Amino acid sequence: MAALKDPRQLVRRFPGGLRDARPLLCRRYAVKTKWASSRRRIQSTQLALQNFDMNYGVQFGNLWPSMRVSLLSEQKYGALVNSFVDLTKVVEELELQRAKDFVFEARSKWEGLDMAFSPQAGHQSERSHEVSQNLPVPEESSLFSDTTEESASKLEVTRPLAISPNLKCFTFPRGDITRFKPARPDGSNMLGYYLMDAASLLPVLALNVQPGHTVLDLCAAPGGKTLALLQTECCRHLAINDVSTSRTNRLRKVLQSYVPTNLCSADRLRITSFDGRQWGMMERNTFDRVLVDVPCTTDRHSVLEEDNSIFTKLRTKERQMLPMLQTQLLVAGILATKPGGTIVYSTCTLSQLQNEYVVEGAVEVAAAEYGVELKLEDLTAIRILYRNTFNFYNQCRVGELVLPHLTANYGPMYFCKLRRLL
Repeated sequence: MAALKDPRQLVRRFPGGLRDARPLLCRRYAVKTKWASSRRRIQSTQLALQNFDMNYGVQFGNLWPSMRVSLLSEQKYGALVNSFVDLTKVVEELELQRAKDFVFEARSKWEGLDMAFSPQAGHQSERSHEVSQNLPVPEESSLFSDTTEESASKLEVTRPLAISPNLKCFTFPRGDITRFKPARPDGSNMLGYYLMDAASLLPVLALNVQPGHTVLDLCAAPGGKTLALLQTECCRHLAINDVSTSRTNRLRKVLQSYVPTNLCSADRLRITSFDGRQWGMMERNTFDRVLVDVPCTTDRHSVLEEDNSIFTKLRTKERQMLPMLQTQLLVAGILATKPGGTIVYSTCTLSQLQNEYVVEGAVEVAAAEYGVELKLEDLTAIRILYRNTFNFYNQCRVGELVLPHLTANYGPMYFCKLRRLL
């Protein structure tokens, strides 16, 4: 039979018309199974990159090409020091690798600045002038102005930040791509430091945990932020939750390698695998501090790894539903917080839909459905103190965002701080 360009020509050749021609049409124009199986499949990493090019190219404009290269390049890490081992030995080992504790350096500058503008001073001292010369200042505005009154008023915006002296995290300088050596266990089989994206420590610093606080880590796995919370030694009680039982089991193993058994007693530490969206109803108005580090598109992982990628076709619907899930989790975290308490929302994505829009949506839901009033907390102190270590995006409407950059290839890391008023 001659090739037919138009199927209607085939129909005309049969007396019964379409009824008689249908079996042949079905065979002729059906997709062959063997052809479909041999057709080249697009990898999930390619799908992720195409998605990011389309969305982030518009969102970040001229910044996106350099961020894209950074996401595809080797990530930098920080070494979170385990304060439950021989601290002096661990610090000496890290200093021999020519790394520096970025938390300590920022804390020193902060303490000097706080003393320089103490209420008793009444005027800007020589010490404050010295600090002002050394403190990193954002390009878009100056922390220090010509008049003392303006300087003091701007300082008041950032004064609430308190940094635990127990938190130590070492990083290599900007542009230095040296990798940390793997931590070795000591005599008690405890590891000296935990390697993590150093930007992941920023939400913990923003949470501002103080001695005696009850704390909830709503989506805790894989455990870096949980470990940092324990390192502060401020948590009277820490509730650790993740919906995945397998991930909570891995988190338990991490804690066994870094935290003494006596600090993991039931009255101080609780590990659960509940659906985080239900937590606000289960333990409402309970915690002083709540960290909501939600599941997201994990941008860096998505462009580098095929395993467990959310950009596989089987997870398309899950990916599309992420903003709704994130909003529900944040609302649950808000409800679980005491009035006067603090909530920090964080992700490791650049997406506005998963960052600012989720925060704004959750605040509206909390007010409309539960009568909960929230206040957006200022994070200027974080951006100022750590801008020598991280590359912050200066156009976030809500919260702060660390951008990947070849000279400081951390992140992405978004975090936003809310205070519950009612």
